[in-house]
Amino acid sequence: MSTIPELTKHARDLMHKAVESTKREFSSIRSGKASTSLLDIVRVEAYGGHVPLNQVAMVAAPEPRLLTVQPFDKSLAQAIEKAIRDSDLGLNPATQGNLIRVPLPALSEERRKDLVKVVHKLGEEGRIAVRHARTDTLSKVKKLEKISEDDKRHAEKEVQKLTDEHIKQIEALIHAKEAEILEV
Repeated sequence: MSTIPELTKHARDLMHKAVESTKREFSSIRSGKASTSLLDIVRVEAYGGHVPLNQVAMVAAPEPRLLTVQPFDKSLAQAIEKAIRDSDLGLNPATQGNLIRVPLPALSEERRKDLVKVVHKLGEEGRIAVRHARTDTLSKVKKLEKISEDDKRHAEKEVQKLTDEHIKQIEALIHAKEAEILEV
């Protein structure tokens, strides 16, 4: 049997996770500046499986339009270069010695608009997750027994307030990422 404070805490945790997840998704979307998190989604074929790039190499952003990838194991350089090229990021890496240079091409206006659409889609998924946490919690609150209607209404208001706060946070993330992408 749950209590209202437990349910609202659970809702807050779920909503916070939705916001954090949206933030992580946004960090992998390319804007005009080089960001090491851009390559977080790249998986390299190594050691008999597909491993995240950051487990087999160090990624750095020495310049605004350049990422460098330093493999921990030199024999993986070819596999890393292939994984970056095959990712749908539209990047063309080049190996120089034991360092892989990944120049970031300038974004075309059309590509920027596509990225903004992706940001809005991911933002909507985040908002849906927050609303789902609200719906789930409110249905549990309604099922609680031995609790007054006033307490249930108060809990509903509390959960709605949490929902509004978290959706505002996601809106802010969307606007910030959109501005970052459209900045030339």
